[in-house]
Amino acid sequence: MIIEKIKLFRKELHRFPELSGQETETAGRIKKFIEKHHYTKIIENIGGNGLAVIYEFSNSGPTIVIRCELDALPIEEVNDFEHRSLNNGIAHKCGHDGHMAIVAGLVFWLKQQDFKKGKVILLFQPAEETGAGAPDVLNDDRFIEIHPDFIFALHNIPCQPLHSIITLNDNFSSTVQSVSIHLKGKESHSAEPEHGVNPALCIAELIQKFDKLNINDPAKEDFRLCVPIYSKMGVKSYGISAGFGEIHYTLRTKSIEKMERLKQDLDGILLEVCSKYKLPQTVKWFDYFPAVVNDGYCNQVIMDTAKACNYEVIEKSSAFKFGEDFGWFSEKYKAAMFGIGAGLESPALHQANYDFPDEIIETGMTMFNGIIKRVLTQ
Repeated sequence: MIIEKIKLFRKELHRFPELSGQETETAGRIKKFIEKHHYTKIIENIGGNGLAVIYEFSNSGPTIVIRCELDALPIEEVNDFEHRSLNNGIAHKCGHDGHMAIVAGLVFWLKQQDFKKGKVILLFQPAEETGAGAPDVLNDDRFIEIHPDFIFALHNIPCQPLHSIITLNDNFSSTVQSVSIHLKGKESHSAEPEHGVNPALCIAELIQKFDKLNINDPAKEDFRLCVPIYSKMGVKSYGISAGFGEIHYTLRTKSIEKMERLKQDLDGILLEVCSKYKLPQTVKWFDYFPAVVNDGYCNQVIMDTAKACNYEVIEKSSAFKFGEDFGWFSEKYKAAMFGIGAGLESPALHQANYDFPDEIIETGMTMFNGIIKRVLTQ
C-alpha cells in the first residue's frame, strides 16, 4: 500500500531530525524518496537546504506551489516508540515530519495526472522555526523564476477533531517577534553590593511591567502577548554580586501595525525602568514572523475541496496565536494555509511528548490533491 510507504517515510524523517539551517540530510532523504516518480526537474539548495520538485504539465496555465517545512526543534525526545529521534536534543515536535511526508506522498498521484495546463511545485522549505527560511527562498532567483500564482500549505492542529479542516477567512496566524535585552551593570563583592550595580531589581520590574501589557485573548482586536523565554544573570560565584543580566521575550499581535505599537510600549518601559536603575541596555530584535493572511480565492478553494471530500470544516473566527513564516509568502503571492485536526487527545505543539498522527497523512494528501485539481482544471 502506498499510504503505508508514506507512513514509514514519516517515521524515518522523525528518527533523523535536523535543526533550522542544518537540514541537508533531511533534504537528501526526500530527494531519494521522490526521484523515481517522473518529475520534470528538481531544484536543490533553494533558499539554503530547500528542495523544489517541479511537475510541468504545460507552459500555459497557473503555477501552484505546495509548501512544507524541513526543520525540527531543539527539544529532547521523551517518547519511547520505535521511531523515536536518534539525534540527542532534537526532535520533530511541531509535526514537520508529517507535513513533509504528506507533500512527498503527492508524487504517487502527480505522476498519474495529465493536466492540460499548469505546473505544480512541491516546495520543501528550510528553517521555518527561526523565520529565516521563507525569506531566503523568496530571495532565491530560482524561486523567483518559478512565478507562482498560488501557494498553499497546511499545519496539523492538536486538540481539534481528527481529520477536521480548520480555515480562516483572513489572518491564519499571528505576527510574532522575538527580542533579547542585555543589561550592563557592575560587579562587586557580594558583601558590598552598594559598590556595584546589580540588575536583579531592574529585571524583576521589567518582567512585571511587561506582563501588564498582555491581553491574552486572540478574539480581541488588541490581542497582545509578551512571553518570557530565557533569562540569565551574573555567574555562579557566590562572593560576586551580579553585574550583568539578560532576558528574552517573544511578542505576538494580530498585525504588523499592532506589533510596532507593542514594540514602542516595550521600548518606553525599558527607557523608564533602566534609567531608574542606571543600567545601560542593548536590545536585539530577531526571529520575525509576519501574520499569514489567507487570500480569499485560495481560502475558498480550500473550503470547497474540504466539503467535496466530506471533511468537517471548522471556520475559526480568530487567528491562531502561533507564528508561521509562511506569512512571508502570503505577503507577496496569493496564498493560504489551513489546519488539519490532529485529534482531541493529541499533545500540544512543541511539547516533548508530541508525535504527528499518521492517520491524517492521507487527509492532507487528499486535500492537496483536490486543491491542485480544482486550480488546474478551472
